[in-house]
Amino acid sequence: MKRVLCIMCDGFEELEAVGTIALLRRANIQVDLCTWNQSCVSGRFDITISNIKDLKQTDIKNYDALFLPGGPHYKELEQNQAVKDIINYFEKTNKYLAAICAAPTILGRMGLLRNRQYTCFTSMNEDFGGFYQDRYVATDDNLITGRSAAAVIDFAFAFIEALCGKEHADQVKQEIYYTK
Repeated sequence: MKRVLCIMCDGFEELEAVGTIALLRRANIQVDLCTWNQSCVSGRFDITISNIKDLKQTDIKNYDALFLPGGPHYKELEQNQAVKDIINYFEKTNKYLAAICAAPTILGRMGLLRNRQYTCFTSMNEDFGGFYQDRYVATDDNLITGRSAAAVIDFAFAFIEALCGKEHADQVKQEIYYTK
């Protein structure tokens, strides 16, 4: 079974986080939600998630991918050195990095979007040295980025396909009657 580490803190974008997590779990991918110094996190619209693990007690080597949902919490994620160290670990070990909306800017400011195709919330695109794609999802090797909350379904299916293959992703699409 594939395993995904999702790091979040107060202010995450609920649609991006919960929509992606639900589709990954529907695809039989284990997703562990982690934060630091809290037993629960509340999203941008006051939806609280209580089934969350302590990031300090999580062995990141046990995961195939890292998922960073967007939302105003990206600022706190970006300022947390432990989070940046985890991002660097996933990049250096060529494991999947998936980020949506505001979260790809963290990767961009860390230099991880250089010479790569990516997307992010359009107004947050800076000169990250890569190739911004004006679309919902951009995949470049182990990097999967999504533009916004509106891109959640396409983003999640690109993530599922990367981890489990097109056939598996197509099967999950059929289960939810996704016909795009």
